[in-house]
Amino acid sequence: MVTIFELLLPRRPVSLQAKRLQPWKAYVRAEAAQVWTTSPSDADAFRLTLVYLCNTSPVDIDNIIKPIQDALETVVYPADELITDVDSHRRLFTEPFDLTSLPILLIQGIAQQQECVYVRVQAGTAQPLQNYL
Repeated sequence: MVTIFELLLPRRPVSLQAKRLQPWKAYVRAEAAQVWTTSPSDADAFRLTLVYLCNTSPVDIDNIIKPIQDALETVVYPADELITDVDSHRRLFTEPFDLTSLPILLIQGIAQQQECVYVRVQAGTAQPLQNYL
C-alpha cells in the first residue's frame, strides 16, 4: 500500500458519543483540507491508521475511529466504505518509543508531549486476511 496522506491532529480526540462531535469532525476536516489540497484519491481501497498519543484518562480508542474516518470522507477519499482496513493504537507518553522507524509527524507528536492523533491513509488493495492474523 502506498501512503497518500498523513496528518497530526494536536488535540485530544473526541469520542463518537461526545456532545462536541460535530465541531471535532469539522476541525479534522479543515486540518485535512489544508494538507490534502487535491481531489479525493480515486483508489479502490484504503487503509486508515490512527495512533492516539496521550497521558492519563485517555479516550476509548474504538470511539475515536469513526469521527476521524467520517471527517476525511470526500476530502482524502471519496467514500468511507472504500476503507478496507483500520489500525488504531493508543500509547501513553510514559511508554518507551523507538524513534528510528517512526514517521516524522508521529515523532513530532511524541516530542510535543501533548495529546494528539497521528493519521495515515494508504491507498491500495487490501492484503490477504491471513497476513493480519
